[in-house]
Amino acid sequence: MTTMTRTAAHGTRPAATRTPTTRRAAAVAAQTWYMTARQLKVFLKQPAYLVVTLIQPVVWLFLFGALFRRTADLPGFGGGSYLGYLVPGVIVMTAASANMWAGMGTLEEIERGTLNRFLVTPVSRSALLNANVVSQGLTTALQSLIIIGLGALGGARYQGGALGLLVLVLASSVLGTLFGAFSNALGMLVRDRESIIGFNTFLLLPLTFLSSAFLPTAMMPHWMQRVARFNPMNWALESARAVMRPSPDWWSAGTHGGWLLALAVVAVVLSLRTFRAYQRSV
Repeated sequence: MTTMTRTAAHGTRPAATRTPTTRRAAAVAAQTWYMTARQLKVFLKQPAYLVVTLIQPVVWLFLFGALFRRTADLPGFGGGSYLGYLVPGVIVMTAASANMWAGMGTLEEIERGTLNRFLVTPVSRSALLNANVVSQGLTTALQSLIIIGLGALGGARYQGGALGLLVLVLASSVLGTLFGAFSNALGMLVRDRESIIGFNTFLLLPLTFLSSAFLPTAMMPHWMQRVARFNPMNWALESARAVMRPSPDWWSAGTHGGWLLALAVVAVVLSLRTFRAYQRSV
């Protein structure tokens, strides 16, 4: 039996007969993984960065959580421990705040000339941006898992089990991708650190408090409830909390998760268009 026959018998396409589209997709995937590994190596070489990004979540979990633990006794809260309720809020807030600074990294690569050097290489432009999305998603997932572990050590119990925690990690990763893509687009547009810092400072706390991070939306003033319906941070929280309960609400999880994913796709497309505009300008 020839090599061609054996390949066909096993149901795989011989390399010689692959279409140009298939070969291009395989090349983009390989280059995306290479560029992702490059960014992850930078992350792993700076373990202090991970520690610093977890300081604020620890403060929120164990100081804020202890201070407001009696909140769970209020009518309308829904029962359970306040720490268990707070963990998803802290995870989502950390995902947003950490990825809002992605534009600073893009700006640094522009200033150093690293990005321009990549533009004169054969590497796919899609791979450069895909690597940002993948690395942001992976680092956000790692941070989420650590916070889940810290919450468990503090006594939090997760009613949704492993499936609920998986949805929570996925939702936080998508949210991190959304804010990371917007931040990258902003970095390439304004190329100014102060503007990125102002953007982060302006958005983070209002988006956090206009969500169910610290209290159920039913306990908010009416106008805040209406604003929360259009808050992507609240979408991430609602999609996760809909599954992290004894009787999962898959309709709510799918609806809020779908809105979040759609907005993340818009953010990635905007980042890609901004990147192409930057490429034409250099």
